Amino acid sequence: MSFTKTTEQDSHYDHLENMSVAALLSNMNREDKTVPLAVEKALPQIETLVHQVVARLEKGGRLFYLGAGTSGRLGIVDASECPPTFGVPHDLVIGLIAGGDPAIRKAVEFAEDSKEQGWNDLQAFDITENDFVIGIAASGTTPYVIGALEICNAKNIGTGCITCNQNSPLSQTATYPIEVIVGPEFVTGSSRMKAGTAQKLVLNMISTATMIQLGKVKGNKMVNMQLSNHKLVARGTRMVMDALHIEEHKANELLLKYGSVRNAIENYEHK
Repeated sequence: MSFTKTTEQDSHYDHLENMSVAALLSNMNREDKTVPLAVEKALPQIETLVHQVVARLEKGGRLFYLGAGTSGRLGIVDASECPPTFGVPHDLVIGLIAGGDPAIRKAVEFAEDSKEQGWNDLQAFDITENDFVIGIAASGTTPYVIGALEICNAKNIGTGCITCNQNSPLSQTATYPIEVIVGPEFVTGSSRMKAGTAQKLVLNMISTATMIQLGKVKGNKMVNMQLSNHKLVARGTRMVMDALHIEEHKANELLLKYGSVRNAIENYEHK
């Protein structure tokens, strides 16, 4: 199958240095508006992958995100937000980046070029057939990601990917690929822009839909969220008040006693 790296093609705009700030912002916004439409076209692929992730997690497995650069950072952000949002253990959704934790803040040269290191990083977590690995790479050509998924496939570990080029080597490798074709970037090759936005949207969908399917949301509320600051305690108190139709002080007392909105509601005895 033919493969064209559209994320590297020339921008639809030129002479950016001569544009006013207003023109720069307007043109970037015009390009950004196309991203949700590109994601919409990938919804069937996203749905298929989410079913696979849910099935693995229901069996006690874990979800891994694996990427380099911007893609790796986005996976880490999504993974890190699952425990406080949904009250799940920190080792249920795990984000890994080429170059390790230092690469979260500062690029590590050539870290993504090792075809062996991705699998080495996964092995540190004793990965098994119950787990699922999503490789994230806008280009669809990152060796760190592709090499890891190849070994996962050989060991019957579920694999998916999020990429922004069609028919890429990564798409060919992942069992459940997601391709969001956003086209050339405003600044040629800067895939932190539209491609990064697309990856963030898809990651939001995957983790949120998965957690809802696993029962971590009730109605439309984050009933399992961690009470890690005053804002979240206040939000949780309001949720308990609304659910049980009780006064604020009683709702707050229940929330702090039982540690989550769900537990407070389930353990409430009307007197």
